[in-house]
Amino acid sequence: MSDQIKFIVDNLNKEPFRKNYNLITFDSLEPMQLLQVLNDVLAEIDPKQVVDIREEMPEQTAKRMLSLLGILKYKPPGNAADMSTFRQGLVIGSKPVIYPVLHWLLQRTNELKKRAYLARFLIKLEVPSEFLQDETMADTNKQYEDLMEAFKTMHKECEQLKTSGFSTAEIRRDISAMEEEKDQLIKRVERLKKRVETVQNHQRMLKIARQLRVEKEREEFLAQQKQEQKNQLFHAVQRLQRIQNQLKSMRHAAADATPESLMKRLEEEIKFNSYMVTEKFPKELENKKKELHFLQKVVSEPAMGHSDLLELESKINEINTQINQLIEKKMMRNEPIEGKLSLYRQQASIISRKKEAKAEELQEAKEKLASLEREVSVKTNQTREFDGTEVLKGDEFKRYVSKLRSKSTVFKKKHQIIAEFKAEFGLLQRTEELLKQRHENIQHQLQTIEEKRGISGYSYTQEELERVSALKSEVDEMKGRTLDDMSEMVKKLNSLVSEKKSALAPIIKELRQLRQKCQELTQECDEKKSQYDSCAAGLESNRSKLEQEVRGLREECLQEESRYHYINCMIKNLEVQLRRATDEMKAYVSSDQQEKRKAIREQYTKNIAEQENLGKKLREKQKAVRESHGPNMKQAKMWHDFEQLMECKKQCFLKQQTQTSIGQVIQEGGEDRLIL
Repeated sequence: MSDQIKFIVDNLNKEPFRKNYNLITFDSLEPMQLLQVLNDVLAEIDPKQVVDIREEMPEQTAKRMLSLLGILKYKPPGNAADMSTFRQGLVIGSKPVIYPVLHWLLQRTNELKKRAYLARFLIKLEVPSEFLQDETMADTNKQYEDLMEAFKTMHKECEQLKTSGFSTAEIRRDISAMEEEKDQLIKRVERLKKRVETVQNHQRMLKIARQLRVEKEREEFLAQQKQEQKNQLFHAVQRLQRIQNQLKSMRHAAADATPESLMKRLEEEIKFNSYMVTEKFPKELENKKKELHFLQKVVSEPAMGHSDLLELESKINEINTQINQLIEKKMMRNEPIEGKLSLYRQQASIISRKKEAKAEELQEAKEKLASLEREVSVKTNQTREFDGTEVLKGDEFKRYVSKLRSKSTVFKKKHQIIAEFKAEFGLLQRTEELLKQRHENIQHQLQTIEEKRGISGYSYTQEELERVSALKSEVDEMKGRTLDDMSEMVKKLNSLVSEKKSALAPIIKELRQLRQKCQELTQECDEKKSQYDSCAAGLESNRSKLEQEVRGLREECLQEESRYHYINCMIKNLEVQLRRATDEMKAYVSSDQQEKRKAIREQYTKNIAEQENLGKKLREKQKAVRESHGPNMKQAKMWHDFEQLMECKKQCFLKQQTQTSIGQVIQEGGEDRLIL
């Protein structure tokens, strides 16, 4: 049960509930508050359950929760006969009923959210068969079932797509982009092959270019490793400087300080800490407890309306007026001695307030200093991550500012030169446009003259021939120049490779040493880690044993405590019975008749005698009833027959009155005569 409560409290303290409970506060919740917690969990699963249960009838709350739990397929512990106790416990907010429900809900919240969402669309409405005889109703019901099946298939497909992790649009875009890049690369490779095939020794040049690419990649990799090692070295140097500065400051403080000053400083710190622990923190804790108690009291009370708030405000105003009157009376009755004491009290309260204010200021200053130090360390780490350099301080920052100023002046000069070039470029562009227009006009005039003379196209043909010859000469010159450039490039590449090898030799040597050191450190780290793991395993086993022992002792303590309470209750019951027996004996043995009458035995004997008399009377009455039963029943039957006879006569008389008179009836001498 304790593990169950712990699991519930841990999950309620997380998102999205954030209840801030512990085991004690959760276990001390009232039934109404416990029902509200259960309702909040159900509302997280199904948003329709967001209700304040104080504004709802208990039967409605239980019905709503039971219906949702039925949809979520919750099975209460026990057999079907315990369902009534489960419903009753849910109505009254019983802990043995609500704790298993909360544990079950919080274990599978995501699954239950999905189930509640699907229940909105997949719970089938039961339509009576007599309504389905109508064609419109039957068609609507069939359409409803088809839509439900379509929803099932769509939901399954949606879940499969969610779990697959692929998006068709992104895959298509990637495929099309990769195909375009492939086509571009193929075209570029073909162009480069055609261009290279005309050059002599192109295979050897390609091999050299491949070696150059490999060396460049290796150079980049080595440069990256070098940068990482530089950063590690920089961090190590900084850590060493920080530790050296701390050591220097501690040595300086120890060298400058005397034992008396150190003791004085320690005494001040001890006084401050003792004041915080003995005076300030207990007061704050007491105030927080009072505030918490007040808030719990407010929460436990039912919701208040506007009239209740007005009534409370009026009561507060009355109490404030009474307090002011009492203060005025006290001030009127104040004596001189009490006045002096009040002055001292005021001074003491002012000093205590100042002391508290200064302590708070000191605490805030310490917190602010710690936060600023953390912020400075974060900012320095960020700057190191950005450019790998340390934050400049003092003279270095001044030199950096002066360098920036000189660069800004150079930048301004270069910017001015660029502006002049732009202006000149604009002028040249304008003159080029004018010359082009003039050239077009001359060409137009030339074409008209050629048409007049009958040699149209002569100038164009002449220009094409000149252009082709110029292109041929340029191509020939480019071929010769290309061969020279390739040979020079090969020489440069060979020299560059040798230079890079010579430059990388000391770095590789340093890298070997660092690798050897890294291997030693990793070996030492593995040894320490194995020692730590073995020690942690031993401590974990000891901790588990101790936890088992503590759990067993707690269970034993709980059993003994329950046994102790049971024995105490039995002793109290026996004491009460013994006291009653002694009182009865005293009353029975007493010679006083009044006391004897008060005895339980006398009362019981009196009651027994009365009941016996009553039973005797009832038996006599029963005997009389039995004797008179036959005649009475006969008389009752006779009265019943007489009543039937009179009823029959009444009916006959009424019938005679309704019929039309056929003749005249004459009664004489006890005889009836009909005269027609």
